[in-house]
Amino acid sequence: MDFTTPPKRTSGESIVPMINVVFLLLIFFLMTSEIKPPEPFEITLPSADGLDVPQAEVTLHVSKEASVRFEDFEGETAWARLGGRLEPKATVKLQIDAELPATDLARVLRRLATFNAASVEIVAVPQ
Repeated sequence: MDFTTPPKRTSGESIVPMINVVFLLLIFFLMTSEIKPPEPFEITLPSADGLDVPQAEVTLHVSKEASVRFEDFEGETAWARLGGRLEPKATVKLQIDAELPATDLARVLRRLATFNAASVEIVAVPQ
């Protein structure tokens, strides 16, 4: 029988500090990122010169087939939801497809005028 003390094993490096760093980075990226919902349908934005950043909080999406979408609603339901949510004299951000015919855009703008929207900001990409 051997009653001698067994040789001491060297312990490996602890991975706890590495896990702490990973979680701190995860928390940092979650706190600083801006999570936004995906676009309701694919839109090719028109191009323009001298762009300002749209400031409106309410966004209305219009596809090239003149399909209107607001939040998770489409068609007449979207218009009804927009009318209930829109403040008088509010500004509306309009994301339209570049291939939307002008007659359909005019129809959308007339419909927005019935809600007493003060102004409309059309989102575009720089030329």
